[in-house]
Amino acid sequence: MPDIDYTYQQLTGADVGRLKDLLRVFGEAFDEVDTYQRAVPSDAYLSRLLTKPHFIALVAIKGETVVGGIAAYELEKFEQERREIYIYDLAVLEGHRRKGIATGMIDELRNIAAERNVYVIFVQADVVDGPAIALYESLGTKETALHFDIEVRRSKPGLDREGRM
Repeated sequence: MPDIDYTYQQLTGADVGRLKDLLRVFGEAFDEVDTYQRAVPSDAYLSRLLTKPHFIALVAIKGETVVGGIAAYELEKFEQERREIYIYDLAVLEGHRRKGIATGMIDELRNIAAERNVYVIFVQADVVDGPAIALYESLGTKETALHFDIEVRRSKPGLDREGRM
């Protein structure tokens, strides 16, 4: 059962501050602060992103502090008229783990998926991330797959892997 001291909120275009808090949570939880804080997008960019129907950001809040969150994308399929939701990132700060927060956030995402008539929610987990694998196994069916990053060929010289100058 999720701890009742936590609330869950789906972010809107007006919640840029909370999305920036979520970026800090991801950086700390994944031990990748540089990835999530080195080049934080502008407020205008984040506000636009939060208004796009395919992007879903959920946060777990204790008091006024963001302690966890999900960044997910709704994907339209081509083989059938249906949609899936892909959980791109999910994290809970270390001091708040093992309290049902991740499950609570996924339950909130399930509600959003049901409202949108989404077919399935899917997520990837690193093989070395035992706690994440245990969580996802408790909620769904495991499929074995490999993940490959295919580098994009840049037509403009001087762009880095993220497409920035």
